[in-house]
Amino acid sequence: MSGVMKRMGMIFRAKANKALDRAEDPRETLDYSYQKQLELLQKVRRGVADVATSRKRLELQLNQLQSQSSKLEDQGRKALALGREDLAREALSRRSALQQQVTDLETQHATLQGEEEKLTLAAQRLQAKVDAFRTKKETIKATYTAAQAQTRIGEAFSGISEEMGDVGLAIQRAEDKTAQLQARAGAIDELLASGALDDPSGMRKDDIQAELDRLSGGTDVELELQRMKAELAGGSTAGQQAIEGADRTERPAPAPQDTPRFDKQ
Repeated sequence: MSGVMKRMGMIFRAKANKALDRAEDPRETLDYSYQKQLELLQKVRRGVADVATSRKRLELQLNQLQSQSSKLEDQGRKALALGREDLAREALSRRSALQQQVTDLETQHATLQGEEEKLTLAAQRLQAKVDAFRTKKETIKATYTAAQAQTRIGEAFSGISEEMGDVGLAIQRAEDKTAQLQARAGAIDELLASGALDDPSGMRKDDIQAELDRLSGGTDVELELQRMKAELAGGSTAGQQAIEGADRTERPAPAPQDTPRFDKQ
C-alpha cells in the first residue's frame, strides 16, 4: 500500500505540475514579481522614513537638553557670582545629569543616522534593480509575445495547431467515410451485376439478361417493321386493283357486231 500511495502521489504531482505549466503565463509571472519588488521597495522607503523621523525626534530632544544644559550653566555662574556656592553646585550637578542624557542621545542619533544612510543606500540599489528588472521584464514580455504570435502563425500555416489539427482530422474522417461508402456501393453494384445478390425492385439486371432483353427488343422491332411493310405492300396492291376496276367501269362496252348471216340456198 505504501508503494501504491507513493506512486499515486507522484502521478498526482506530475499531473498538477503539467496543468500548472499549461496555465502559467510567463508575462503574468513577471508582472507579479515586479509588483512584489515594488512592494518591497515601498517597505524599504517606509523604513527609511521611519528612521529619519526617529532621528529628527532625537535631534529635537538633543536641542532641548543642550538648551537646558546651557541654562543650568548660566544659573550656576550667577549663583556663584552671588556667593551661593550651594546653588551653583546644584545647578552644575543637574547640568552634569543632562549632559549624560545628551551623550546617550548623541550616541543613539549617530546610530540612527548610520541606519538611515544604510537604508537609503539599500533603497537606491533596490530602486536600480527594480528599474532594471522592469526593463528586462518588458523586453521578455515583448519577445515572448512575438514568439507566441510567430508560433501560432507557423502552426496555422503548417496545420499542426490544435484547431487546424481538429479540422484536418474532420476532413480525414470525411474522406475516409466517403471512400468507404464508394467502395461499398461499387461492391454492391458488382454483386448485383454478377447475380450474387438479388435486386428486390427487379429493375437491376445482370449483363446476360440485359443482352437478352436487347436482342429480344431488336427482334420485336424487326418483326414490327416487316409487318408494316407487308401492310403497306398489301395496301398498295388493293389500291391498284381498285383503280383498275374503276377504269373498266368508265370504259363503254364494245358494241356487238352483227353476225354475218348466210342465206340458205
